[in-house]
Amino acid sequence: MTEETPGFDQEPDVPADAEAAQTPDAAQAAGPADQAGPAGQAGDAGTDDQANRITALTAQLDQVRTALGERTADLQRLQAEYQNYRRRVERDRITVKELATASLLSELLPVLDDIGRAREHGELVGGFKAVGESVETVAAKLGLQQFGKEGEPFDPTIHEALMHSYAPDVTETTCVSILQPGYRVGERTIRPARVAVAEPQPGAQPNQAQGEGGQEAAPAADEENGGPDEG
Repeated sequence: MTEETPGFDQEPDVPADAEAAQTPDAAQAAGPADQAGPAGQAGDAGTDDQANRITALTAQLDQVRTALGERTADLQRLQAEYQNYRRRVERDRITVKELATASLLSELLPVLDDIGRAREHGELVGGFKAVGESVETVAAKLGLQQFGKEGEPFDPTIHEALMHSYAPDVTETTCVSILQPGYRVGERTIRPARVAVAEPQPGAQPNQAQGEGGQEAAPAADEENGGPDEG
């Protein structure tokens, strides 16, 4: 016979299948509590990464805008410099053309003077007349203009006085004779007009003014004295 120890109850053996059956329930009960922590941390990390990316993209966009503004300013400056260069080149081209034309026409001025003198003496006839008129036409097409007329005021910038006299019928220095006409191309004078000038008679106007003053002063004196009849 087997002896049993009094007062000691043995626990019944639990089958292994029963323990395995209880394990999923415990896992399911503990799952949400255990998984909540890592998932929340991952969400916060994703938000921070997104904010960092937005900040980085904003900084890059600002840099691109700054670079675009600088390139636009450089382009505008280059365009302005190019326009100034074009205007300067065009101005220089016109100046060089005028100088070349003026140099050529300067060599023709003696020929034009001979043609003018022949016309004044009535010798510009026949074939010589046709040649002379052709030369004058070509010179005019090149922009040559003649100036200088009798009776116009003397201007030292376009006139060269070769003779000087006094005349009672002028009120200012006047060109009374054109000895040689002047010529210009555009605004450039290639030869001043050579003229004889006349100035007013010295003291003519003051004497005339004094005489007029004397004539006007006499009646005034008579009026102050009450007139000749009231004496």
